[in-house]
Amino acid sequence: MTRWIHIISAGLAWCLILIFWSSTLVSETLGSPADIQAVKTFILYGMAILIPSIITAGISGFRLSCGRLNPLVDRKLKRMPIIALNGLLILLPSAVFLAQKADVGEFDELFYGVQMLELTAGLVNFYLMTLNARDGRRLSQTDTNQNNVTATEKRL
Repeated sequence: MTRWIHIISAGLAWCLILIFWSSTLVSETLGSPADIQAVKTFILYGMAILIPSIITAGISGFRLSCGRLNPLVDRKLKRMPIIALNGLLILLPSAVFLAQKADVGEFDELFYGVQMLELTAGLVNFYLMTLNARDGRRLSQTDTNQNNVTATEKRL
């Protein structure tokens, strides 16, 4: 059950970051100020789903890793604090700030500077989570292969 919770929560977080990032890019390049304001509000409210999904992915991933000595597990565990700190120290405050600025129509240099910071931090988290997903799939394949070997040994 923990494995499925991990897969679903991590997948949800990954999808949300992709949606936030791409909707920001589209609204900034093709949208009106009202579109940008709507996207910034959507992202701020979406944090109420993103943050718990990242926390759940982290906790379930930690539980799945207990007692495992594997370089893939080590790499995943090293990435998680970066993802969490990036989210709490950059992405969440940026989302609040940008939503407030967009609500009053202040699309100035400060807005776009913070917007670039948010896009960069979001891309970093997306990349790190993609690496974690890749390593998670590799771990699953390793587990499947070990289970097959164990089942074969039992038959012999």
